[in-house]
Amino acid sequence: MAERPGPGEDQPDFDWLYGGGKDKGQQPPPPPGDRPEPTLMLPQQPRPGTPPPQGTPPPQGTPRQQPVAPQRPAPYQPSGPPRAPRRSRSGFWRRPRTWFRIVLLVLVLWLVYLVAVPLIAWNRVTEIPFEPDGERPGDQPGTTYLMIGSDSRAGLSEEEREELATGNAESSLADTIILLHTGDGPDVLLSFPRDWTIDGSKINGFYDPGDPTDLVSTLEAQTGIRIDEYVEIGLGGVAGVVDAIGGIEICPKQAIDDPKAGLDVKKGCQEADGPTALGYARTRATTLGDLDRVGRQREVIAAVGDKVLSPWTFVNPVRWWRLNHAVPDFFAFGEGTGPFDAGRWALAMTRIGDGLTCTMPVTDGSATTMDETRARPLFDAIIEDRTDDITKAQCTPAGIAR
Repeated sequence: MAERPGPGEDQPDFDWLYGGGKDKGQQPPPPPGDRPEPTLMLPQQPRPGTPPPQGTPPPQGTPRQQPVAPQRPAPYQPSGPPRAPRRSRSGFWRRPRTWFRIVLLVLVLWLVYLVAVPLIAWNRVTEIPFEPDGERPGDQPGTTYLMIGSDSRAGLSEEEREELATGNAESSLADTIILLHTGDGPDVLLSFPRDWTIDGSKINGFYDPGDPTDLVSTLEAQTGIRIDEYVEIGLGGVAGVVDAIGGIEICPKQAIDDPKAGLDVKKGCQEADGPTALGYARTRATTLGDLDRVGRQREVIAAVGDKVLSPWTFVNPVRWWRLNHAVPDFFAFGEGTGPFDAGRWALAMTRIGDGLTCTMPVTDGSATTMDETRARPLFDAIIEDRTDDITKAQCTPAGIAR
């Protein structure tokens, strides 16, 4: 083995290989011919999967390969269309839009109920032919209804007749004869005393149950007023409607005790149920007899109208149902009258308190003779729809001149 040169001895120049000594600056490599034989070195083989050192050129003839980054597994994707995100139930009920839709749905259903109930009840209503043959007054402005309060007991059981004190089950007379006129002016409720005598017959004698054409013809001939609509109310109708709306308030001006009418009331305002209201409208046990009675009948009609028009009638579903289903049992309407025509009549009845309530002018307290002087201007005002022109002298509660 050759000995290593000692200190001070000449040494081969390997500075070109190592970049010069630490005391020497870097020298350029010698010409190829002056270089010593290069040291033989085995090529280094990188370990599998180990990238070559940075800056190492790839072997000649081998394409440069980019380092492959480790791949992460793709996230799970469910099959089928994407699902909408679930909404919190508590958040659903907190949204103003939710409550608005609920309120709107309730209002729509309630309006349907208010319209459907009268239409259902109307299917059981009886229609009566009332228009007479022959010559009649021509068309007149406004609408005039003839309302007949019949004492017919049809539809009442024996127990109901006893409760309402209706008496003879075969009786069927026109106890109440009222004209209701509606138009541009104040509504007018005009009562005719049933003792009013025409050619020797009382006015209610012209009424034939199921055929009111003679009564209509007589009233039109005597007053000149054309009757446009017809409404007939049985005895049970008053009691049924009053009970359906929860009772009414009556204000007798004196105490009345009438066993025939099933009535016993004190003086002053008080609540009345159906049987009491009916007895109050039927009794003649007061000073003026029938003339007082027509006034009480109008009082009951006005009280019913006020109660029907109260908001509670439309808010309370039970009351609305009972009220509408009380109509077919004891009310009949003229032939050709539809549910909307009946609704207009019912609405007019609720405004009676704001109109005029009169009794046909009579010459004395017997109510048998019409006072032509005061009656004709009253009839003409209704015919021409000039109800604003009706005076207090023409329109009095009992028909007697003041």
